[in-house]
Amino acid sequence: MALDPQARALLDMMAALGAPPLSEQTPEAARAQMAAARDARPPGENVANVGDRKIPGPHGEIPIRIYSPSTGPLPVVVFYHGGGWVIGDLDYQDVACRYIANHTPALVVSVDYRLAPEHKFPVPFDDCYAALEWVAANAPSIGGDPSRIAVAGDSAGGNLAAAVSIKARDAGGPRIAHQLLVYPVTDHSYGTLSYEENADGYMLTRDAMVWFWNHYLESSNDGDNPLVSPLRVPNAAGLPPATVITAGFDPLRDEGEAYAVRLRDAGVPVTVERYEGMIHGFYALSHALDEGKRAHQQSVEALQAAFA
Repeated sequence: MALDPQARALLDMMAALGAPPLSEQTPEAARAQMAAARDARPPGENVANVGDRKIPGPHGEIPIRIYSPSTGPLPVVVFYHGGGWVIGDLDYQDVACRYIANHTPALVVSVDYRLAPEHKFPVPFDDCYAALEWVAANAPSIGGDPSRIAVAGDSAGGNLAAAVSIKARDAGGPRIAHQLLVYPVTDHSYGTLSYEENADGYMLTRDAMVWFWNHYLESSNDGDNPLVSPLRVPNAAGLPPATVITAGFDPLRDEGEAYAVRLRDAGVPVTVERYEGMIHGFYALSHALDEGKRAHQQSVEALQAAFA
């Protein structure tokens, strides 16, 4: 499958800017670069009510943003943004959260978890799980239905969504109706064919993933933890049904699809789709990539089915 022409044009435009590789930047510089790119995008849809607040967590208050398309009780999607656990914030996937809220319709709670390297594993994960617990306990007060909760995320956010699903199962935590995993990180490893094929030149590089992992983990031994590498969970039975979206020109393609197989082999209902001509990050680039728009719509349809 050839690279999508829209993706090619976007990569060419980015190359012309001449920014240094992510792996050669400081976290602060990388965050500033992402913020500038994000601010240049057109805004998302209007949602009836959007509000920021802070909720308690084990490491201090956690900022969240709540998107309410109408009065409740509505099903709830707890959304974890991508950015390699190092970059990203509540604004990064604001467009997708607005689309999901309006078109599912659902209450979307986006979580601004703490970032590495200032806060290494397990702190970002702890924030994400605490937010899930808070939503389950407080859903009625924000217009949500506590019996219909899904988790969602892209890239590192997909990793966190998968990880909180594992802990919720194992710790008797909130019941999760669905996990929406968009090109998720599922394994602390660089040995797949997709890492070899897409090591450089397609937005996310192998060197960038090494940079992200080194910032996130205190020790490489943490990579064996299923809450870090969901693909290494000893038993996948009983995990929530999943939708897994991958991109053909993405180092993370194969590990995302391997996780879908792992879930399916354990009897978990799974839908997996590879967007063949796409690059990592396309879900956040729906203003420039038609396949990003299609992935947003696929997300909505998966959540509608899960909440039905």
